[in-house]
Amino acid sequence: MTQPPIRVLLADDHPIVRDGLVAIIERQPGMRVAAQVANGLEACEMFGRWRPDVTLMDLRMPVMGGLRATQTICREYPGSRILILTTYDGDEEIFQALRAGACGYMLKDLRGEELLNGIRAAHLGRRVIPSPVASRLAERMAAPQLTPRESDVLRLIVGGFSNKDIGVALGVGEGTVKSHVNKVLRKLDVFDRTQATTIALRRGFVNLGDSPVLHPKLEKSH
Repeated sequence: MTQPPIRVLLADDHPIVRDGLVAIIERQPGMRVAAQVANGLEACEMFGRWRPDVTLMDLRMPVMGGLRATQTICREYPGSRILILTTYDGDEEIFQALRAGACGYMLKDLRGEELLNGIRAAHLGRRVIPSPVASRLAERMAAPQLTPRESDVLRLIVGGFSNKDIGVALGVGEGTVKSHVNKVLRKLDVFDRTQATTIALRRGFVNLGDSPVLHPKLEKSH
């Protein structure tokens, strides 16, 4: 008896990337593209409509990013098989994606056959973590972990906010903010806020598309 094809949902905001993925997948007798979307919100909607076997999810997309879309889908549909397919190899991005429920993390510089093997593996319920990704993940697990509050402080540092403004945004005193900032610098093994910003962007703690949630008083001045 012939097995039904693996139905794949593509989520990527670049049409040329989607076209390339469609061409690779549709050439395989045992696979077909169920749907393709340009942002995470559409991915959540189409997932609910089509219930694909495997989803290829980009990380950084407009409206809703891939990380949040992965969290939403995996929460609503436990056991979903979502493969992150991205150009970003920051260790924090890898860690957060897998923690959100993704079954694998692949980089876009891979060969077509590697992509197809990843889709097949995910369909069988296997983890898909290529060696370069595994190495970055190991680095992340060995590094000191930021607390949720320290992560908030780091995002605001990257946004260019002073200790005073961070305190207003988070509802804490400047002394508390200074303590958090010092802990962040120490955990990132850097000496100042500029270095912290560079590391945060390189490792994927923050990306330039992030918009920190501001205190109402700060929204008027930033």
